[in-house]
Amino acid sequence: MGEPASLVGSRQPWSVGALCRAVADALDARFNPVAVRGEISGFSRAASGHCYFTLKDRQGQVRCAMFRRAASLLDFTPREGDEVQVQGRLDVYDARGDLQLIVESMARAGQGTLFEQFLRLKERLQAEGLFESSRKRNLPLLPRAIGLVTSPGAAALHDVATCLSRRLPHIPVVLAPAPVQGAQAPAELCRALVALYDRALAGEIDVILLVRGGGSLEDLWAFNDEQLARTIVRSPVPVICGVGHETDFTIADFCADLRAPTPTAAAELVAASRESWLGALDGLRDRLEQAAQRQLDTASQRLDAAASHLGRPSGRIGLQQLRLSRLAQRLRSATQARLAQARQRLEGVQARRVQSSTAALGLQRQAIERAELRLALLDPRLVLQRGYAMLTQPDGTLLTHAAQAKPGQALTAQLADGRIDLEVAAEPRLL
Repeated sequence: MGEPASLVGSRQPWSVGALCRAVADALDARFNPVAVRGEISGFSRAASGHCYFTLKDRQGQVRCAMFRRAASLLDFTPREGDEVQVQGRLDVYDARGDLQLIVESMARAGQGTLFEQFLRLKERLQAEGLFESSRKRNLPLLPRAIGLVTSPGAAALHDVATCLSRRLPHIPVVLAPAPVQGAQAPAELCRALVALYDRALAGEIDVILLVRGGGSLEDLWAFNDEQLARTIVRSPVPVICGVGHETDFTIADFCADLRAPTPTAAAELVAASRESWLGALDGLRDRLEQAAQRQLDTASQRLDAAASHLGRPSGRIGLQQLRLSRLAQRLRSATQARLAQARQRLEGVQARRVQSSTAALGLQRQAIERAELRLALLDPRLVLQRGYAMLTQPDGTLLTHAAQAKPGQALTAQLADGRIDLEVAAEPRLL
């Protein structure tokens, strides 16, 4: 029976986009990730590199999209009618509301059994805690020696050796050769690891690299062995696993202390470049200099504080000298001020004296001028200028009375503009 119409009508209606997202979320929570096996139909590769096709069997079909990044990792060219097994996630294409499978990896049919074995082993070992991050160890900062497990004829050996010789040429590398593919490979890999474990326990090796180049799922199957996984977990030193390409995952990757996307990347993780070491040393030097400077600054402040509390004689002398200097300055300033005041008073007195002297001199000058005027009025030459003459005898005495003149006596008449010599002709007549 369906729900009452009243209840159905009371629910908030979905928007189309929200419904598509809700369905997509439900699919993701219920199914993803999902592995599907079927036949390729309508395969096409767009100019962008993305691939679109339909995966079908007798009972149904599902649209698939394989984006460029995942498609670039294919080791074969999918063709119409190929039987394949894909791994991906179900989603809803909102633009059309279509169910689609986003394919993240694809393999030819026949590999599906191996992949199922991989998933079952992964689930079981994960439940046992072999993949827990809490048991992962940090890599040594600078290993004394590096253990290496790979095939002597593999390209991975050349890649790792080249990287290590470039970055850490002084660090020895101990090779434990083992096949990396085939039925005997898992046991040989375990044997090689155990041989390195003995040297690690003796303190000769600090880290181990387990590497192999890329390949198909069958090529990498030796690294999905349960015994190899348990051997990796009991390593006394950190193990770096660099197997396959970036998108390849093996059980060994999950068990190792660190997974590298490629063998070369594994070598780079354990061998920091010379430039990075020099940069780290520069950073440490700067930190050391800064710490030393802070210590010196702190010690200097403490020393200054202690010196101020001790009150050393030299310090007190310095204070007294400073005080005396200030007092001397004040004394010089006061003396200069007093001298300036005295100079001002003296200049005032001198000014007043000059003023009084100038006034007295004026009065005296006037008196002198009056005296000079009176003397000028008494000057005999003024009388001579009015027509008078002054008579003098030969001895220079003035002739003031006529009785003094004798006939024949020589006289000199002084006029205003000169002298005239005279001679008395006759007896003077008296009035």
